[in-house]
Amino acid sequence: MKSSEILTLKGMAAVSVQACQVSQSTQPGLWDRVLELTKSAQERNSDPLLWAVQISSSLNSAGASLPSPELAHLLVSHICWANNVPITWKFLEKAVSGRIAPPMLVLALLSSRVIPNRRLYPAAYRLYMELLKRHTFSFTSEINGPNHQKIMKSIDDVLHLSQIFGLQVCEPGALVVEFIFSIVWQLLDASLDDEGLLELTPEKKSKWSTRSQDMDIDGQDSFNEKRTDRQEGLCKLNTVMAIEIIGEFFQNKVTSKILYLARRNMFSHWGSFIQRLRVLAANSTALRNSKHISPDALLQLTSDARRVLTRECKTSLQKQFHAVVASGSLISSAGQCHGVSWSALWLPIDMFLEDTMDDSQVVATSAVETLTGLVKALQAVNGTSWHNTFLGLWIAALRLVQRERDPSEGPVPRLDTCLCMLLSITPLAIVNIIEEEESTLIDEAGRSPTNQRKEKQMSVKHRKDLISSLQLLGDYEGLLTVPQSLSLVANQAVAKAMMSVSGVTAGSGYLDCMSMNDLPMNCSHGFHGSLAEIEKIYEIAVNGSDDEKISAAAILCGASLVRGWNIQEHTVFFITKLLSPPVPADYSGTDSHLIGYAPFLNVLLVGISSVDCVQIYSLHGLVPQLAGALMPICEVFGSCAPKVSWTLTTGEEISSHLVFSNAFNLLLRLWRFNHPPLEHVMGGDIPPVGSQLTPEYLLLVRNSQLANSGNTTKGPFKYRRPSRISSPSSPEPIFMDSFPKLKLWYRQHQACIASALSGLVHGTPVHQVVDAVLNMMFRKIGRGGQPLMPTASGSSNSSGSGPEDASLRLKLPAWDILEAIPFVLDAALTACAHGRLSPRELATGLKDLSDFLPASLATIASYFSAEVTRGIWKPAFMNGTDWPSPAANLSVVEQQIKKVLAATGVDVPSLAAVGSSPATLPLPLAALVSLTITYKLDRATDRLLTVVGPALNSLAAGCPWPCMPIIASLWAQKVKRWADYIIFSASRTVFHHKSDAVVQLLKSCFTSTLGLNSSPVSSNGGVGALLGHGFGSHYSGGMSPVAPGILYLRVHRDVRDVMFMTEVVLSLLMQSVRDIASCGLPKERLEKLKKTKYGMRYGQVSLAAAMTRVKLAASLGASIVWISGGLTLVQSLIKETLPSWFISVHGSEHEGTESEEMAAMLGGYALAYFAVLCGTFAWGVDLMSPASKRRPKVLGAHLEFLANALDGKISLGCVWGTWRAYVPALVTLMVGCTPAWIPEVDVEVLKRVSKGLRQWNEEELAIALLGLGGIDAMGAAAEVIVETG
Repeated sequence: MKSSEILTLKGMAAVSVQACQVSQSTQPGLWDRVLELTKSAQERNSDPLLWAVQISSSLNSAGASLPSPELAHLLVSHICWANNVPITWKFLEKAVSGRIAPPMLVLALLSSRVIPNRRLYPAAYRLYMELLKRHTFSFTSEINGPNHQKIMKSIDDVLHLSQIFGLQVCEPGALVVEFIFSIVWQLLDASLDDEGLLELTPEKKSKWSTRSQDMDIDGQDSFNEKRTDRQEGLCKLNTVMAIEIIGEFFQNKVTSKILYLARRNMFSHWGSFIQRLRVLAANSTALRNSKHISPDALLQLTSDARRVLTRECKTSLQKQFHAVVASGSLISSAGQCHGVSWSALWLPIDMFLEDTMDDSQVVATSAVETLTGLVKALQAVNGTSWHNTFLGLWIAALRLVQRERDPSEGPVPRLDTCLCMLLSITPLAIVNIIEEEESTLIDEAGRSPTNQRKEKQMSVKHRKDLISSLQLLGDYEGLLTVPQSLSLVANQAVAKAMMSVSGVTAGSGYLDCMSMNDLPMNCSHGFHGSLAEIEKIYEIAVNGSDDEKISAAAILCGASLVRGWNIQEHTVFFITKLLSPPVPADYSGTDSHLIGYAPFLNVLLVGISSVDCVQIYSLHGLVPQLAGALMPICEVFGSCAPKVSWTLTTGEEISSHLVFSNAFNLLLRLWRFNHPPLEHVMGGDIPPVGSQLTPEYLLLVRNSQLANSGNTTKGPFKYRRPSRISSPSSPEPIFMDSFPKLKLWYRQHQACIASALSGLVHGTPVHQVVDAVLNMMFRKIGRGGQPLMPTASGSSNSSGSGPEDASLRLKLPAWDILEAIPFVLDAALTACAHGRLSPRELATGLKDLSDFLPASLATIASYFSAEVTRGIWKPAFMNGTDWPSPAANLSVVEQQIKKVLAATGVDVPSLAAVGSSPATLPLPLAALVSLTITYKLDRATDRLLTVVGPALNSLAAGCPWPCMPIIASLWAQKVKRWADYIIFSASRTVFHHKSDAVVQLLKSCFTSTLGLNSSPVSSNGGVGALLGHGFGSHYSGGMSPVAPGILYLRVHRDVRDVMFMTEVVLSLLMQSVRDIASCGLPKERLEKLKKTKYGMRYGQVSLAAAMTRVKLAASLGASIVWISGGLTLVQSLIKETLPSWFISVHGSEHEGTESEEMAAMLGGYALAYFAVLCGTFAWGVDLMSPASKRRPKVLGAHLEFLANALDGKISLGCVWGTWRAYVPALVTLMVGCTPAWIPEVDVEVLKRVSKGLRQWNEEELAIALLGLGGIDAMGAAAEVIVETG
C-alpha cells in the first residue's frame, strides 16, 4: 500500500475517533440536531445566514465553545460527497466567515477530501480554492481562541503535519507554518499531477494524497457523458487557478512571511518543494496560459534573493536613515564630507595590516585566517559586493607597501614583511574566502539538488569578482608605482635565482659587481619559483649528500622564503620540517641523531633568524610549529659539551654552543621572554595582549593545530595544503616535560624575574661554573694587587677570553653555563657598584661572555630588566668618563621627539633639567646599553641585537623619564642611519609616563580620521590622515610628525591597564558623534530644512554624509578595541561596558533641541555599528572562526540586558533617543549582517526583545529577529506575523 493511501486511511480513522469523542463531550443528541437543522435548511434552500444563526444559537445553548471543531468535521463530512450541492457549500462558507467553524480546520479537512477527488468533483475543487482565497489568512481565532489547542491538534491529525515534516512542536504558530506550507505544496503537486509532470520530479510521486484512493465513483454526474467536456474544461481552469493561488500565497503580506519561515527552518523540505516548483515553471502549459502570473514571475517570488521581511520605520529621522541605507548612499556619499573616501570603509583592514608590521610581538595564529575573518566581517556589515570588497582589500594592502616607499632604516620588519602581506597573505585570504563560499554552496547543493545551478553560478561569480577587482586596480596608478627599494630587492632576488639555475654561486662575488642593468629584463615582479621546483630542492635537502643538503637549505632560506611569494606558504612548511630531520635508518649511536645534522641545522637557523623571516613565520601562523621544532634542538645541543666542532664550506668553524645559541635565541624571540612580572599582572583578571605567548602556550597551540590537521577540509574547495607538508614533523603532541633542561631554565628564568637572586652555595658545581665564567670575563683586575673576587683557579692578568684553565673548565654543556649566569651577573654588577670593576671593564666582560655563549644574551637582558624593576641599584652617571655620555645630541633628540608627536597634541616632558647635571640611568640599564653599543653592526650581530634590542627598549620604556631619550641619544651617536627609527622608538615612551597621553593619542586618532581638526596632517580625514606615511624622513628638514594611528599601533601592546580602553574609546566615539551632528547638520541648515519644501531631500543628503562619518567613527573605535585587546576586550565591551554605559547618566547641554535629537539618534546607530563590528572582528560572522564558540554566552547576555531594559526591569540613565535608536539598529544589523548569530541566542530572550520592539511599533523587525531564531523561534515568529497582519 502506498504511503499516501496509508495517510488517507489514518486521517479517516482519526476523524471517526474524533467524531466519537465529540458525541460524548457535549449534550446527547446535539450533533444529531445540528445535522437535522442542516438537512432541513438544505431541503428548504434556506438563507445561509438564517441557518448560521440557528446553528450558532443551538451550539451556544448547549454550551459548546465557538468556533467549533466538531462542526467543521460534521459539515465537511456532510458535503463529501453525498451532499455536494451549492447550498451546502454556502452553509460551510457562512460557518467559516461567521467564525462558527474554524477556517484552518475546515480548509485542512477539505484539502484531505477535495484535492484527491478534484478530477471527479471539479466544481468542488473550485469552491475549495475560492474558500482558500477568502479565508486562508484568517488565523487569529485559531491561534488565540479558546479552542486553539484542540483546533491545532485536529489540523495536525487531518494533514499528518508532524509525521510529514518531522517537527515535534506544540506552538500554534509553528503549526500555522506547516499548514500554509502544506496547502501550497498540495496545490503544487495537484497541478503537476493534472499536467502529468509528477513523473519529472525525482520522487515521481507526491507525499500528499493527490488522487482518489477510495474508488468513490458514485458521485453526482460522475458518468454523465454530456458533462465530460465541461468537466475537462473546468479541470484545466482549476489547474490555472491553483497555480495562480500559489503565486498569491507568495505575494500576500502574511503568507509570504510565513512561507519565508518555512524556507529558513525547513530546509530539506523547502528544497524538494522548490525543485518541484521549477519543474512546473519549466513545463507547465497552464502556467504559461495564466493571465496573472508567468513562469519567471513565479520563480522570482520564490527566489532566495527576494527580501520578504523588510523594515518599516515610524519616525521621520528613522525613515531618512533607513532610506539612506537602503539606497546605498552610505557609499556614494562617503566622499561628500571632509574628504572621507570610499576606501575608508576598509579602514579596519589598513589598521590590521599595519599592526602586523610591529615586531615587538609575533602571534601564534595565521594572519591569513585573521584577515579572512576581518574581510568577511566588513563585507557583511558594509553590505558591499565581493568585487568591491576584494578591491578594498587590494587597495589596503597596496597602501601598506606605499607607506614604506621611503622607509627609515632600523631593526624592524618592513619591506619583505609588507610584500609578504601584499603578495602572499592577501591572495591566500582571498582564496580562503572564495573557497569557503564555494564550500558552503556545495554543502547546500548536497542537501538540496535544486541549489546545484546556484552553486555553479555563485562559484563563477566570486571568481569573476576577483578578476574584475584586479583589473580595476589599473585605475590606481599611484598605488601601483613600484617603490625604488622594492625594485632593487626584487631584481636582486631574481638575479640570485637566475644565477642559481645557471650554476653561479652566491658566494662567488659575481652578484656584488653586477649591475641591475646587466639583467636581460626588468625583474621587478620578484622570484616566481614554482612549487614543483621548491619540492625538488626540499627533496635534495632531505635525501642529498651533506654538501647538497646544506646548499638546498641555503636556497630555501633565501629568496624562496623571503620573496617567493607565490610559494611562501609551502616554503615555511618545508623549512620547519627540515628542522626536525628523521632518524637515519642505519643510525646506531647513543647520542641524539640531531648532533650529526649540526652544520645543516645551523644553516637553517641562521637563514630564518632575520627580523623579516620571523615575522613571515608569524604571518603564516607557523610560530607554534617552529617553536616545537626548535625545542628539541635546544635540548640536545644545550646538553652537549662543545668537544666536537664542524667546519663549514665557508671555512667557519661552529660548535654545539653556537648551534644551541642560534636555536635558543630564535626560540626566545617567539614570546615576550624579557618583560617584567608587572606585565603579567594587570588590573582585573584580564592578561595583556600576547602575554599568553609562553613556551607552554605555543606548544598547546602547536598540539591543537596537530589535532585539527585532519579536520581542516570542509568540502572539496576548502582551503587546504598538500598533506605531506600540512602536519608537523612530529606526529605526536609534545609538552614542556619532554625538554627537562629547557623547562628547568624557564623556571629559573621566571624565578629570577620575580624575586631577588639567592641559593648559590659555595663549593657546588654551579658555584664552580660561576667562578670559571667570572675568570673568563675578568681575568685579574688590578686593584692594588687584589683580584676582583676570590677564585679557586688563580686569575691571570689577561683581559681576553680568560685563562687556559678557566677555558678548559667551561667546556661544559650550555645549559650548565646558563644556570650559572644570573649569579655571574649579580657578582659583576655588585663589583661595579662597589668600584671593584669599572664600567668599561664590565661592558667588556659582558661582551666576552656573549661572544663565548651568545645564548647568554637573553639571561643578561632579563636579569638586568628584573634588577631595574627592583630599584636597589644606585644610578650610573652618564658623564662620558665612567659611562658613555648622551650630551652631544640629547637636546636634538628632545626636539625630534616633539616633532614626531606634534600631530597628537601630547606634551613631551622637558629635558632642560638634564642639561644642568649629568644624565643618569639605573646601573643595570647603563650596563645593558653599554653592552649593546659595543657591537659592530653586521649580519652576525644582527641576530644578537634582535634578542637584546627589544629587551632594552622594553626596559627603558618602563624606566623614569628621560631614560629612553638618553639611550636614544647614545644609539643615535653610534648608528646615525638608524636615527629616525631610534627617535620614533623613544617618542613612544612618552605614552608610558603620562596617564592621559594614550587618551589624547586616541582622541587624535578620532579627530584626524574624521577630519574634525585643522591639523595639516589630518585635514582631509580618512585612512591617510590616520596612518599617514609610516615614520621617517619623508620631508626635507628631517623627522616629520607621525600620524596618530601609526603611533598608537606601536604603543598599544605596552598599555598595561588595557581594560580602560573600552571606556575611553566609547567616550571618544560619542563625543565624535556629537561633533559630527553639529558639523554635518549646522543650525542654519536645520532652519533651512524647516522652511523649504525640499527639506526632506536636503535632510537625506546631510544625514547620508553624517551617517558615513558616524559609521567611520564606529569602525575606527571597533578596530582600536579589537586590535588592543582582542577577543577578551571585545567580550568585556559587549557584556559589561556597554550595559554600564546605558545605565549611567550622561548629561547634555542641549537636550531637547533638534540638534540634540539628531545627535542622540546618531549616537544610537554609532553604538550599534560599534558593537556589531567589534563582535564580527572577534567572533566572525559565521561559525568558521574558533572564537565563534564563545559568542553565544556573551551575545546572549547582551540581548538579555536589552530584554530586561525593554521589559522595564532595568532603569536607563542614557538619553532616551540614543537607546531608542540603538536597539532597533543593533537588531537590524544582526538580522541583515550577522544572521548566523541569532539562532545562538536563547529563544525566550529573542521573544522578549521581539516583544519590546513591537511595543515600539517595530513589528517587521520583531518578525525578522524571530524568523532567524531557528526552528524553536519559528512558532513565535508566525504568531507575530498573524497578529500584525
